[in-house]
Amino acid sequence: MNEATPTAVEPKERMKQLILEIVQALVDQPEDVSVEMLDDHDATVIRLRVAHQDIGKVIGKQGRTARSLRTILGAASMKLHHRFALDILEDRDGREG
Repeated sequence: MNEATPTAVEPKERMKQLILEIVQALVDQPEDVSVEMLDDHDATVIRLRVAHQDIGKVIGKQGRTARSLRTILGAASMKLHHRFALDILEDRDGREG
């Protein structure tokens, strides 16, 4: 029963995978979605990058999609006893296929 060993890293990795999978399902260019985790004192900032043309899909009308993503993070944060914040960034690298 070696499952209890990686508990310190596991919640962050689980949140990263959760956001990645949800956002990849929303956008037209899922290969351009990246998630970076930044530790900030007592919280973790999740920095989400999407392609320029997909930023509207992630934010949604009047920010509803972004707000929903943050609500999911908040609910999961309560369960994991760790605070997460979401930053949504537009990828300006121009990585187009």
